[in-house]
Amino acid sequence: MQKSINFKNAKIFYTDHGKGAAVVLIYGFLENSTMWQKIITPLSKKNRVITIDLLGHGNTDCIGYVHTMEIFAETILAVLKALKIRKCTLIGHSLGGYVALAFAEKYSEKIKGLCLLNATSNEDDAERKQLRVRANKMIVNNFKQMVNMSFANLFASESKILFKEEINFALTEALKTPIQGYIAAQEGMRIRLNRNHVLANGSFKKLIVIGEKDPVLDFKLSIKEAKETGSEAVVLPNGHMSHIENSDELIVVLKKFIKNI
Repeated sequence: MQKSINFKNAKIFYTDHGKGAAVVLIYGFLENSTMWQKIITPLSKKNRVITIDLLGHGNTDCIGYVHTMEIFAETILAVLKALKIRKCTLIGHSLGGYVALAFAEKYSEKIKGLCLLNATSNEDDAERKQLRVRANKMIVNNFKQMVNMSFANLFASESKILFKEEINFALTEALKTPIQGYIAAQEGMRIRLNRNHVLANGSFKKLIVIGEKDPVLDFKLSIKEAKETGSEAVVLPNGHMSHIENSDELIVVLKKFIKNI
């Protein structure tokens, strides 16, 4: 059951499961807390697992047409304060990884571990920045088409057949995202900073989970990033949506990561 807090005149919705060390799950663009359904139960057997609907996603309100990674991070902090959680492990998928890094930069004393799940500490290159600008111009009149196209490009080709039911559910949830939330998150991702230094210099435990066939993030660059930032790397065999395409393997990886912190 979701609960909420007030933040900058907006309602931020979250869930709170289990007891133990706090683990915060932060989902990716066009997702919401429902993406963690398969992950919450096994992790919450020995941990306190928090999921948060980010600004403009799920049931949480928008607060403008630019949601920066820093303002997303502030919403995470607000929920942790409300729950009186002093330290936590962050697991961020895609956009959620960018948010986790912004949180780690601002509030490093609150981090025990950070997992980038199909995410990177690099900023967007010039081509991807331009793609985000173009998407925001097109989205107002082509929302359903744009979301469908975006989702189709996230999975390894064989996954589209093997996980058709799960993908359809995720797509249905994605289509609930308000246009303002889409635009604000895209712009926030476009202007986000390079945070290699946050990962490299962080004293917390670090893990990068990499999809070998990720169509969004270059596999070789992700391996290089892990080495250069002193992060453990785990490679899973499919695309950008490891929580769908490799959920069983991912649960094992995350349990081990959390246990060893």
